[in-house]
Amino acid sequence: MARSLNKVMLIGNVGSDPEIRMTPSGTKVAKVSLATNRTYQDRTGQQQERTDWHRLTFFGKLSDIVEQWVNKGDRLFVEGRIEYSQTQDDKGGTRYWTDIVVNDMVMLGAGPGGSSEGGFRGGSSMGEADSGSEEDSSPISEPDDDLPF
Repeated sequence: MARSLNKVMLIGNVGSDPEIRMTPSGTKVAKVSLATNRTYQDRTGQQQERTDWHRLTFFGKLSDIVEQWVNKGDRLFVEGRIEYSQTQDDKGGTRYWTDIVVNDMVMLGAGPGGSSEGGFRGGSSMGEADSGSEEDSSPISEPDDDLPF
């Protein structure tokens, strides 16, 4: 079978405080929205800015970190995969959803008026995460110059 790739990397600002739920099997799930911005010139040469919103989903230990440390306005770098789903609404119509299931996260700092304590790096695709202070030798203490930008 041929290999394939489903990978997303985003840097943006959190648009809402985390929404925490439990799955029927008892797994904690955190959801937040993330805004990314881009600028471009329209046909008339005017500078325009567009904001795209992304639905982020965190499972397991990453959801614990999100619940405790992530707030509206915080700046995040996330890596994950795109997942599509659909549900039926109350009127029998079909609703389509696109989620980014996050398996790695780095907190880049707080937005206006907020505070953040540095970066948490998530672990495997199972949502395991490590945390610590800047003095630790954990992945958190890695310099930001390892980011792909």
